[in-house]
Amino acid sequence: MFHAKTVPALTRAGADFPFKRLLSSRRLRSTVTSTSTSATQAEPQDDVSSRGGAGHDSARSECAGQPGRGGRDGTTTATAAANEISVDFDQTQEAYKSKDSLELLRSLVVFKLCSYDFLVDKNKEIMDIGTKLLGPRTFNQFMKMTFYGQFVAGEDHMAIRPLIQKNQAFGVGSVLDYSVEEDISQEEAEQKEMDSCVAAAEKESKGEDYREKKYKAHKQFGDRRGGVTGARTYFYANEAKCDQHMETFIKCIKASGGSSMDGFSAVKMTALGRPQFLLQFSEVLVKWRRFFTFLASQQGKDGMEALEQRLELKQVQEFLTKLGVEGDFSGWFSGRKEECSGTIDVLDWSSLIDDRTKISDLLVVPNVELGKLEPLLETFTTEEEGQMKRMLQRMDVLVKHAMENGVRLMVDAEQTYFQPAISRLTLEMQRIYNREKPVIFNTYQCYLKEAYDNVTMDVELSRREGWHFAAKLVRGAYMYQERERAEEIGYEDPINPDYESTNRMYHRCLDYVLDEIALNGNANVMVASHNEDTVKHTLRRMNELGLVPTDNKVYFGQLLGMCDQISFPLGQAGFPVYKYVPYGPVNEVMPYLSRRAQENRGFMRGAQKERELLWQELKRRLASGELLYRPAY
Repeated sequence: MFHAKTVPALTRAGADFPFKRLLSSRRLRSTVTSTSTSATQAEPQDDVSSRGGAGHDSARSECAGQPGRGGRDGTTTATAAANEISVDFDQTQEAYKSKDSLELLRSLVVFKLCSYDFLVDKNKEIMDIGTKLLGPRTFNQFMKMTFYGQFVAGEDHMAIRPLIQKNQAFGVGSVLDYSVEEDISQEEAEQKEMDSCVAAAEKESKGEDYREKKYKAHKQFGDRRGGVTGARTYFYANEAKCDQHMETFIKCIKASGGSSMDGFSAVKMTALGRPQFLLQFSEVLVKWRRFFTFLASQQGKDGMEALEQRLELKQVQEFLTKLGVEGDFSGWFSGRKEECSGTIDVLDWSSLIDDRTKISDLLVVPNVELGKLEPLLETFTTEEEGQMKRMLQRMDVLVKHAMENGVRLMVDAEQTYFQPAISRLTLEMQRIYNREKPVIFNTYQCYLKEAYDNVTMDVELSRREGWHFAAKLVRGAYMYQERERAEEIGYEDPINPDYESTNRMYHRCLDYVLDEIALNGNANVMVASHNEDTVKHTLRRMNELGLVPTDNKVYFGQLLGMCDQISFPLGQAGFPVYKYVPYGPVNEVMPYLSRRAQENRGFMRGAQKERELLWQELKRRLASGELLYRPAY
């Protein structure tokens, strides 16, 4: 029979879940209270399905897309119009008032050089020749004056302070990102990936293997650096190296806290432990979700939005009994029987995973044919169990330091075969630490077909449990790698078919969160985009919903050295805007910069408007006698 260790697993808000205890039962738990009561929400309305699906209650349907509606105080159209804020992204004097003329000239030169394929393709060889001809010290100084100086803030937390403080004086905050990347060969990367992503039981071929090929390591894709746009990559070496990464992140958090009052710090989950656990847990989460979808289809509810699908427990029981499953399936949800009236949705279903105290107990999947839960692997070693637990402990330590230093953590998104686990672990931390204010931000990649479902389900969960939803919306950094891997290994491409569909997905997710902010004020979003149309869309929707910059609910983010004509006008208009600020020693950051140049060549070639604005401002300064202009702050 099916077996799941579920005492009342659905007494959600304020409950102390065993899975949550796994994350926070160390002494760090005592620093946070989690006694909030869950928020009561209206049922989804049928008449709002055209607006984007479940979770949009009646108030949401009234305000969505209507100017002046949706403010938390019932803002009128006239008031919204009076408070409307517009930003001019073509006003070069305002956009570049934080830059002297040499900085503008450097930007022009760097952007132009990055548009030449030959220089980008051969950048590593050119840098090697430059180092030999000029010597390491002179070459490093040259890089600081050009490429490194354009995209990197400095070598350490002390060197980056002047730039952070200058940007802040002109209304732009920082998301600190220590961007040192190991300079290893493709062969070394592939070997490290295979060693760290394959369990001992798989290596020894013990027992039956229930793994799916998407969530298994493949040597030809072991080097995760290929086909990635601007994202640094970590490879597992040992637990001591993971501890070093954690200490590096702690220094970054402290640097962020010491440099500004409201900073962010970026972390990557693959830096904190052996990725084997992320692969395995991702597969478990996907299989449980797929099982729910299968059961929904048996009840004629396929094709519906994820949150609209509700299973009739009686029908599920009857179906499973036909399969030979014994016992009371609805007993899994006995803690909420009286509340759910015999039905459950996908969030209730996901709670089945909450009640596992041993980490390897998480790694079980439902088998419909056999009518039981099967382990993903036959055996787990004590060492593997410890490695899994230490990954969670390291993340918990980082959150503790972030809270002590008044810094918010931005958990970066990664490849789709890791991402379900990363998102779920981040969500569990949010459920604990985002009770009073948004401390942890999850990242949603809108080039994924499932992005909207992921956003809406997490918003709904935060609403039910009464914590602050906090998201960074990006288009995505792994498209080329993901497409190639899916095609070669043989599973469905997880990426939207084209750029326009990704744009639509981005705006759909963004609109949903903006509506939630207007309705409940308990959500937060960073619009991490260099796309001017997306930024204008956000401003237009904020004006329609009566959202103002001083709410500090909607943030904007761009990379350091790029799209200043967007970042600084936003900051000077009072919007919370942040630069993603990489830093680290020149020679250790160059592998990361080298790949960024290669993967961003399309963007650089397309940065025609930015180059035109830079020229326009230089000519304006020359004509007005301001060529020697120095920023005053």
